[in-house]
Amino acid sequence: MRKLSLIALGVLAACGTPQERCINRETRELRSVQNLLATVEGNLARGYAYEDYDVPMTRWEVCGTTRITRPDGTVIEKPEMCLEDYTVTRTRKVAIDPKAEARKRDGLRKRVRALTPAANAAVAACRVAYPEE
Repeated sequence: MRKLSLIALGVLAACGTPQERCINRETRELRSVQNLLATVEGNLARGYAYEDYDVPMTRWEVCGTTRITRPDGTVIEKPEMCLEDYTVTRTRKVAIDPKAEARKRDGLRKRVRALTPAANAAVAACRVAYPEE
């Protein structure tokens, strides 16, 4: 439930009230650490992590036209094709070291516990500074 409310705060931050923008600004680091913690806990539960990687590819694309005038005077626009490079991002499973991942999780949990009191105080201050009507 807490994750859902933090996500909702993130969505509302761009167009929210002054109070919501203040809360978003003051809880940004805590939310970031909580997202990292959720990722690490997911990796431990699955037994592997996900990694994004880029794959360079090439495709034919229309890159212009050639104008051809026939002997009878009609004009034809013929598309010119060129090879264009692009990149596709894919995801793959990668092995994890469970002990290292558990240490990472424990460190992130400590960080969340350390950040929570200051974030709660900042949220309370935002509510006082920008009361909702």
